[in-house]
Amino acid sequence: MDLTVEWKGRMAFAGVAPSGHEIKMDAAQEIGGENTGPRPTELLLHAVAGCTGIDIMSILQKMRLEPASFKMEISGERADDHPKRFTVISIHYALEGNLPEDKVVRAIQLSKDKYCSVSHSLNATITASYSINGIKGETSI
Repeated sequence: MDLTVEWKGRMAFAGVAPSGHEIKMDAAQEIGGENTGPRPTELLLHAVAGCTGIDIMSILQKMRLEPASFKMEISGERADDHPKRFTVISIHYALEGNLPEDKVVRAIQLSKDKYCSVSHSLNATITASYSINGIKGETSI
């Protein structure tokens, strides 16, 4: 995969992804940016969520399961010292619908352990939890 990211002035950068979508990034005003786009670290957490979400939906659909709704709550802890990398990323998967717990757990495990190329490109510990129809899961992932 190749792409080009171009400086747009001050702390702003933009590029076009190979899929054709424009991505803008900027820094906070207090460090010289103009807040015209998300921070690269925010995009990184979104990328982890998007990657694992796509994996899980693909796996559930292959199991002939379709959630009524699906959202993820992601939090990232960063090191205090530079490069202030993410040290822990926690993901809570909240699914609604007629979904067998064992199949949801399996889909999450497959994404976490095998398929999510974004999370496997990071050096952070990634933890996961889940709930189905508002009931927190008991199985360790």
